[in-house]
Amino acid sequence: MSDFRFGVNMLSLGSRAEWIEKCRRAEELGFDVIGVPDHLGLPAPFPAMVLAAAVTERVRVNSFVLNVPFYNPVLLAREVATVDLLTDGRVEIGLGAGYVKAEFDAAGIAFPTGRQRVEQLAETVSTFRKLFGDNGYEPQPTRPGGPPLLIAGWGDRLLRVAAEHADVIAFTGAGTDDSGHLTGAGPEALDRRVEYVRGLLGARRDRVEFNLLLQALAGPGERPELVERMAAHLPPDLLERVEEVPMLLVGDHAEMADRLRERRERFGINYLTVLEPNMAKFAPLIPLLRS
Repeated sequence: MSDFRFGVNMLSLGSRAEWIEKCRRAEELGFDVIGVPDHLGLPAPFPAMVLAAAVTERVRVNSFVLNVPFYNPVLLAREVATVDLLTDGRVEIGLGAGYVKAEFDAAGIAFPTGRQRVEQLAETVSTFRKLFGDNGYEPQPTRPGGPPLLIAGWGDRLLRVAAEHADVIAFTGAGTDDSGHLTGAGPEALDRRVEYVRGLLGARRDRVEFNLLLQALAGPGERPELVERMAAHLPPDLLERVEEVPMLLVGDHAEMADRLRERRERFGINYLTVLEPNMAKFAPLIPLLRS
């Protein structure tokens, strides 16, 4: 069984000094990966990743995840290779198909259909493989084929691309509604997604890591507040058993650690990412799960 890995997705930049302090604090707390999402109103991923790597010693940095339809694949490959070099190969590149139509509208970018967005992601991955596999390509990444790829998603088409190409498959733990908002899924739904992907992986099954983003944590006494917050995102039957929802974590430290071990056993998910507001709350679990 694979060891746990822990990532934190940073949601704000602050000043340069504040960003440096946060990144160093994440490393001190035991996190393995510092991630930067790709949403308008949040920091640009690549500059933030480069500085995060420069001021830390061991953590990897990743884009969690890039909205691929925002980018020209050839130009994005240049950015990726440059960041890989500037971080001494400590980068992971997270890719997603994008789901927030309002961000496309704000950027003046047409919002393609779901099928088209997945096709764009597949084209981007193919471009990376072609360029990074060329010994004459410059800038040349630090490892043959380029940095590890994380692909995030939930639907069949996107997971097929991930099963073929990704080093890490990030299950979103949620679908999207007609407005592009995430709607949480229960353990049975994640069972089906994991089974589907495992059926596609074939010989790659033991080489691909599974990731899950934990959207919220609730300690002792915080369950009612969590249920209230999640009421717009979960159906009633899941609200009644919110402890079982894979993208949520409920209980005291020992209970949380036990639930994550159970999920690793059930789903094969060993790479866990939390959002920045939950960084300190999650940190005590890291030594429990490493022991």
